[in-house]
Amino acid sequence: MPRRFLFLQGPHGPFFHRLGALLRAAGCEVWRVGLNHGDAAFWFHRPSYIAFEDAPEAWPARFEAIVEEKRITDVVLYGDTRAIHADAVRAANAMGLRVHVFEEGYLRPWWVSYERGGSNANSRLMQKSVPDMRRALAALDLDLPDAPAHWGDMRHHVFYGALYHWFVLSRGALGLGYRGYRPHRDITVGREFRLYLRRLAFMPATALRRRISQGRITRGGFPYHLCLLQLEHDASFRAHSPYRSMTEFLEEVVGAFARGAPSHHHLVFKAHPLEDGRAPVQGTIERLVARHGLRGRVHYLRGGKLAGLLNEARSAVTVNSTAAQQALWRGLPVKAMGASVYSKPEFVSDQPLEAFFRDPARPDSRAYRDYRHYLLETSQVAGGFYSARGRRQLLRQVVDMMLSDLDPYDRLDTGQPAPRQNLKLVSG
Repeated sequence: MPRRFLFLQGPHGPFFHRLGALLRAAGCEVWRVGLNHGDAAFWFHRPSYIAFEDAPEAWPARFEAIVEEKRITDVVLYGDTRAIHADAVRAANAMGLRVHVFEEGYLRPWWVSYERGGSNANSRLMQKSVPDMRRALAALDLDLPDAPAHWGDMRHHVFYGALYHWFVLSRGALGLGYRGYRPHRDITVGREFRLYLRRLAFMPATALRRRISQGRITRGGFPYHLCLLQLEHDASFRAHSPYRSMTEFLEEVVGAFARGAPSHHHLVFKAHPLEDGRAPVQGTIERLVARHGLRGRVHYLRGGKLAGLLNEARSAVTVNSTAAQQALWRGLPVKAMGASVYSKPEFVSDQPLEAFFRDPARPDSRAYRDYRHYLLETSQVAGGFYSARGRRQLLRQVVDMMLSDLDPYDRLDTGQPAPRQNLKLVSG
């Protein structure tokens, strides 16, 4: 029986189309469900495209009908928490299908996450302890690359995001189908498109302001704690944290810093590189600084590279950002307030936040190196979704991983690790 893949929504750009073409070349049948004109625009194999134009309430029944009609064996998606994907994963599991989940890399920027069944707090990593990982790694050896000092293909990411939303907005305005489409974000497609354009237009000015502000911090000579912010609409923040909004998280962090940190310490908020202002992050920080009497001790940076800030930081705090792994790689104390795949007791602090700011406990760096080694041998695939070079690098490896009967974790546990590319490429 041939493998029959059903693709749902993917990362912006042509990655899913390229992946489908290679699976087709490997002898598989490939189908794609699209929910809007952006999905359609980046899937160039029209005979395999299935448009879903009904209201979201009709999706579960339609998904099951497509699976039965096309005799689907495998489902492929990007992120598992948006409503249509969560519904599809539940149904696929009940029907005994393989579920292939792509996400931004746990060790980003030069890696992508490929797992089966779920990602982030739904990942199998949540049930694996460091001793479990060490047993699986016992017969392996790996020269770990340095932590990358830059994001990777951010400009491509923003460009494809803007183009995707332009297709959704412009063709939708002409009444060309998909009348039942509802975005999984809480804002309109039009506003999302305008935010992408604004981010593209102001990238140079934002970078200049950031360099000036970061220079003041790194040359200031004061100890500082780094708070790694996420997007309020990010799936991991919304689905796997105790906070309903970024404001709640900011209030807890600033309050704990005011009560616990030594008076000569500073707090630096590092915004997510894709932060676009839809959540009032900077204004909220300014209000909290005034309330707690912290003027001059709290700083806010828009995007940019983490390396320089991490190299001088005292500790790092986050909800569950993957950027915390760069802090752990450098041996920095880390406090994670939400559920995450790296929240292992060996290297993530269990101190109350106030006590953490007062005297943060250092991680077990050897345990973290073993954890990182395990990720690089399993779910982390070198490459990226958005640049042509990153896609080529990713596709060379991930198709064979998808066609394997075993998922990446089971392959390593049974002594059959997936072939890997030369990881020295990612540190250059």
